[in-house]
Amino acid sequence: MPSAVIFFRRMFSGRLTRAVLQFLDWVADQTLPAEKIAAHHRTGRRGEEAAYFHLRKLGYTMVARNFRSARCRGEIDLIGWDDDVLCFVEVKTRTTHDVKPGEAAVDRHKRRQIAAVAREYLRRFPLSCQWRFDVVSVYYQRSNASQPQIEVFRNSSLAA
Repeated sequence: MPSAVIFFRRMFSGRLTRAVLQFLDWVADQTLPAEKIAAHHRTGRRGEEAAYFHLRKLGYTMVARNFRSARCRGEIDLIGWDDDVLCFVEVKTRTTHDVKPGEAAVDRHKRRQIAAVAREYLRRFPLSCQWRFDVVSVYYQRSNASQPQIEVFRNSSLAA
């Protein structure tokens, strides 16, 4: 394989993008005034970013992050293609296994909200395709851990 092909595969594999994002986050932490964002929101945002890159590594083609609709409440954390299936992904981030698992935190109310937003997404972007709902649980055992444990639950039920 030519060295140029190897270079481009590495460059566009997500490693470079992730490294640049981590560097920019570090620079922002060092130079900008502290954000008034609750710690659990920062943890959730960090988990969504880890899930995004993990799914890309699994072969998903991501098309949207934090999709919201003006017509209904809620949001879909990630939307991406897994081969020819459109996936609506809910990410749950935890710092411990001691409480309810992340995947169990997607209760009836949350599933209804996600289903409504997914219908709105499909209405706005008319696609005659297969789709499914995935849940990604991200666990940071220590609050400063760089490599989380990630579990993907494919084809989770949206039935309320």
